Amino acid sequence: MTAGPTSAAPTVTAVLRACPLAPLEARVLLAHALGWRRTELITRGGESLDPNALAAFRMLEARRVAGEPIAQIVGVREFYGLEFDVTPDVLIPRPETELLVETALAAIESIPRPRVLDLGTGSGAIAVAIASARPDARVWAVDRSGAALAVAARNAAKLLDPGRPGGPIAWMAGDWYGALDGASPASPALQFDIIVTNPPYIASGDPHLDEGDLRFEPRGALTDESDGLTAIRSIVLGSGPFLAIGASLWIEHGYDQAASVRALLMAAGFADVRSLQDLAGIERTTGGRRV
Repeated sequence: MTAGPTSAAPTVTAVLRACPLAPLEARVLLAHALGWRRTELITRGGESLDPNALAAFRMLEARRVAGEPIAQIVGVREFYGLEFDVTPDVLIPRPETELLVETALAAIESIPRPRVLDLGTGSGAIAVAIASARPDARVWAVDRSGAALAVAARNAAKLLDPGRPGGPIAWMAGDWYGALDGASPASPALQFDIIVTNPPYIASGDPHLDEGDLRFEPRGALTDESDGLTAIRSIVLGSGPFLAIGASLWIEHGYDQAASVRALLMAAGFADVRSLQDLAGIERTTGGRRV
């Protein structure tokens, strides 16, 4: 009696075709499971997958089907041309936040050795991107989460030249400006040429908090459990002593908050208050200048 035919191991191309995920997501996860570059999925598409590799991919596939963000599954996300480590302790860096980095870099373009403060740094994406683009910038970054600061420090160690003229980023634990306590706010060492922030700005009842990737991200970095403006009010109202004359404050906010943030800045005495649109045409970033 002869044995029946055994089924051949599936090829890379066949596995991708059968995957229920969006094609890009399937390619990202399969390349991660195999330790390949994504281009190899094309050049080696006819190769068969051994059972262990296929099982590893199926585990990743199941996690994504359950809703877990791709960035958390593979542990990295590209932002401003840099690859950041990502864990459930930090927000996933998003393309729209690159506008805040570009705006900050434009604001400090003519300032030698600018002093930059990033409030609510999370993964460190904003602080590290600015420090990478401006090696002479002296950068401070604040977060109340010790776990987030550990991720941020790891990203800086991975992505920044240790010999950069501006020195290492100063990571500080605390709640907004409270992290800077211990010295006089009037000290020039604690006055900055720009403050940037991507604070929690989603209102507590927003249904987006229970949808998509947001379900897996730290809630405290997403919402103030109020109207979405609590953190922004604190940052605006507390900024005066920490901004040099002529320095800027720039804030990322929600799609419908630009007018409210402009009003807060103008009421606090900021000049040249304006909002900037992201690539989707949404007023995503608002700022002004201390006079």
